[in-house]
Amino acid sequence: MLFCCYNVPSDESFGRWGDPPFLLNTKEKTMPAVVRSEFALALNQVATERGIDPNVVMETIKAAILAAYRKDYGIDELLTLTVDLNPDTGEARVMQDGKDVTPPGFGRIAAQTAKQVILQRIREAEKQAVLSDFQEKVGGIVPGMILRFDGPNIIVDIGRTQSVMPVSEQNPAERYHLNQRLTFYIEGIRETMRGNEIIVSRAHKGLVEGLFKREVPEVAQGAVELRVVAREAGNRTKVAVFSSAPGVDPVGSCVGQKGVRVQAVINELGGNEKVDIIQWSDDMKQFIMASLAPAKDMDVVLNEKKQSAEVSVPDDQLSLAIGRDGGNVRLAAKLTGWKIDIKGKGTTAVAESAPTEAAVVATEVKEDAPAEEAPAEGAEAPVTEEATTPEVTEEAKEVPVASDSTNTTSEN
Repeated sequence: MLFCCYNVPSDESFGRWGDPPFLLNTKEKTMPAVVRSEFALALNQVATERGIDPNVVMETIKAAILAAYRKDYGIDELLTLTVDLNPDTGEARVMQDGKDVTPPGFGRIAAQTAKQVILQRIREAEKQAVLSDFQEKVGGIVPGMILRFDGPNIIVDIGRTQSVMPVSEQNPAERYHLNQRLTFYIEGIRETMRGNEIIVSRAHKGLVEGLFKREVPEVAQGAVELRVVAREAGNRTKVAVFSSAPGVDPVGSCVGQKGVRVQAVINELGGNEKVDIIQWSDDMKQFIMASLAPAKDMDVVLNEKKQSAEVSVPDDQLSLAIGRDGGNVRLAAKLTGWKIDIKGKGTTAVAESAPTEAAVVATEVKEDAPAEEAPAEGAEAPVTEEATTPEVTEEAKEVPVASDSTNTTSEN
């Protein structure tokens, strides 16, 4: 074994004999202990619990003491008064033109009078700090719990504060109840009669984007990009994805193994909303055909000048292309930004949908059909069957769609 000792002179400035070098001159390096008063500790505790700056609390206390002094002693507001507050001891003095005009016993009187003013100012400062914090989170998603119903609106607890979900931002296919935990999209902060309120949504398309960023690492890292999202809350959502990274399949990344990723998104949306994931394409013909999934075997004719497309669909795929109440073609028009007209290859039934208008489903009678003669007087009029737009039947809804490299449809 080796024993080491340090041969150092025994001068007090160098320390004791045998002390290692890193312990020398300890007397010169010693910092004096700081004793915090109860006032300073309470000040820091309030600032930490409320998430506000201690200086804001100090200014609030000063303003409250000054207001209490003017109220109790009837001082003219035109006089210039200041408050000198010691941050260590909490001792307060009212100053006028540099002179101390604090009356005897004013500290106890001011504490009772200024209590409500201080609490109100601190609450206002806390609310402003919370709003500033959530201002940076606008456009993101946040977990929350439904607290109560305020008429048609819903009050949601989102952590440090409460938010409001108006009727326009509620999903029509969902039924909400107290203490229900959901994921919400922070739409923005609006100024109302009650002050600034945080508005959350369950119907915004940004909720779908946020859920994909949370469930799909490739989307969160930027390897897969969500180019366009078209959503009708409670019914169907179409997402166009794109990736410039080599070796990354954007559709497969969003769907996940055995559909676990997209199924997690569907479950967060309530479980009844269908999500179609298609691959973005610069070729507008291919993009329109993919956006009309689950229909297939289509012919597309583009009109570049009018930004419209005429799509011919087989008769057995017509109901799938149009969708229930025209929902599929309407979302395809929102996704592509083009006006889409759909007609069957063997009929004249046409479905028109513009990207910013509701889909109009109409049928036209063939122009070359012979006009029927008017019935003779006293005879019964013949019963004619008008052409109607084919509706989406339950059997058509259950038609399986073969998955390919350009689109994937996930249904719950």
